[in-house]
Amino acid sequence: MSTSKVWYITGASQGFGLSLVKKLLDAGHRVAATSRNVQALKNAVGIVDSTRFLSLAVDLSNTDSIDESIRQTLSVFGRIDVVVNNAGYGMAGTVEETEEQKIRGIIDVNLVAAIDVIKHVLPVLRAQRSGYILNIGSVAGFVGAPGWAIYSATKAALAAFSEVLALDVAEFGIRVTVVEPAGFRTGFLTEGSLAYTETKLDGYEAVKKTQERYLAMNGRQAGDPEKAAEIFMRLAGRSDPPVHLFLGVDAYNRASKKLAAMTEELEKWKEITLSADFS
Repeated sequence: MSTSKVWYITGASQGFGLSLVKKLLDAGHRVAATSRNVQALKNAVGIVDSTRFLSLAVDLSNTDSIDESIRQTLSVFGRIDVVVNNAGYGMAGTVEETEEQKIRGIIDVNLVAAIDVIKHVLPVLRAQRSGYILNIGSVAGFVGAPGWAIYSATKAALAAFSEVLALDVAEFGIRVTVVEPAGFRTGFLTEGSLAYTETKLDGYEAVKKTQERYLAMNGRQAGDPEKAAEIFMRLAGRSDPPVHLFLGVDAYNRASKKLAAMTEELEKWKEITLSADFS
């Protein structure tokens, strides 16, 4: 029996998405990959078996474009087994210096687009009584750093959305995971993937120091995107994938420290917490 699956991946022309597309095709899977620039996507993927690779120009801000890409995927491959919401970008800067339009823009791409993709693909997965949704979040959605408030907000929202979605769709045989990586060498800190607003206000020393440290990390992050892609493929083959999966030593350490701090704070304020109910 063939274990080949049909994967639908957004933001596939770079980063995790590109690494995953290449590994999937090498392993014999069928892949529908989306990008704003389909030619850039084709160039990045290289020469492949066109019967197993479908490149799609998709505007994730346009629900009709999303719907059409899913229709084309079904027309070519007949089904969709795994959906990977990889499209997104980073944003660094203080809240008060970041333009309103930029704030709404990152929310639309990092959160709303992922929800729209899932909204349009769920009827397919429900009809199949199977499917796997993999949302690419960030450890920053659980443990933020100074200067990354808006980006962290989008990833925290994606994680919460994924948690509840997993509860909603379990009865249909659909599984959901939100992957929360730390720093990976995906080009995330480059100009095309990071909206950066330099902090010019007096003060905000923690923000300035963190921005300087993060920008200096570009190309030296500990995370290997090729290993991450292999992990994504293994997750799709499991019947019991986690709802949350932190990726990388730094992600594990930061999440562990945050959980311990949250537990300590919860117990410290327990008396006041419990006092809020009717006696």
